Amino acid sequence: MHIELSGLQHPEAITLVLSAGLGGSASFWLPQINELRNQYRVVVYDQRGTGRSPDALPEGYSMCDMAAELAAAMAELGIEQYTVVGHALGGMVAMQMALDFPDRVTGLVIVNGWLRLNAHTRRCFTVRQELLLNVGIEAYVRAQPLFLYPADWLAENQARIEAEDALHTAHFQGMENLLRRLHALMQCDFTPQAGDITQPVLLVCSQDDLLVPWTCSETLYDALPNSTLKKMVWGGHAMSVTDSSTFNRILLSWLAETQPAIPNRSRYDSRPEHPGVRNPV
Repeated sequence: MHIELSGLQHPEAITLVLSAGLGGSASFWLPQINELRNQYRVVVYDQRGTGRSPDALPEGYSMCDMAAELAAAMAELGIEQYTVVGHALGGMVAMQMALDFPDRVTGLVIVNGWLRLNAHTRRCFTVRQELLLNVGIEAYVRAQPLFLYPADWLAENQARIEAEDALHTAHFQGMENLLRRLHALMQCDFTPQAGDITQPVLLVCSQDDLLVPWTCSETLYDALPNSTLKKMVWGGHAMSVTDSSTFNRILLSWLAETQPAIPNRSRYDSRPEHPGVRNPV
């Protein structure tokens, strides 16, 4: 997998692993990286079968596979403990890692996530799947922003969205890969095991999220024994992009409360450790 490390080089620095949603790209976290890298070691990656991590995913590919791949990549880098910050599908990866590798995951941040797929979200994913199968890749890509961003933000950022459409179409992860990742996502149900996730968890949701109702985060909050819930009023499903200042403030505040600061932090710079590391897993 393509992995990039940046931030503090102190051996005791808290490591944050940022896991994107269905798109799988490390670039989703660009609005967060610059702020986080001043205080933490930051890891971003292109998920297997997406972006700069090309691969043909096997039949039956699962959330357990996604978690195991990331855990193996972190072990390969010699990083033993970390907090996982996940958006949507990335949040599911975070929960699976907390269950499968509890000694490695020290905390979780789940952004617009869910315990099990809501009926409305299932309808949205089904519509997107039908677009892909019956109309084609370009239609799927062009529809995607409608589920991610608020209408007013979309109207003001059409040039940016059109450029992203062209980029995503040119670097599409492949129909089979997307369908297998989507199937893994839609099959996930953490209801029986949520009580076993005892690490501190920050849940962040947006109340105008078209794809995942904010009430899904409330359900997660009730199920996870050591969780904190923060609601944003505006920003859509990708509010970490559309309102990054509010999102970053929430994230940094929770991290400051739950992740201990390293000693003499100011003595260590935040230059990238291994920019653009390629880590075969």
